[in-house]
Amino acid sequence: MSTLSIRIPDSIHEIVKQISNDDNISINQFISSAITEKVTAMETENYLSQRGLLGNKKLFANVLNKVPNTKPELFDE
Repeated sequence: MSTLSIRIPDSIHEIVKQISNDDNISINQFISSAITEKVTAMETENYLSQRGLLGNKKLFANVLNKVPNTKPELFDE
């Protein structure tokens, strides 16, 4: 595990303290969770971008052509 020293505005620090306290977790746990969430979002974007490069428009169009051309149910409009 690594140690990281960061500088954040006092106003953000106060909010983080309050949220951490409300959730009964440490500030370290909150920040670690926030970093994990951001990294996961960015990695997901990268993954989807890479997968998108493998796509084939012709094959996709073939799949879409198999979908019946019907009106949606009222609850789906």
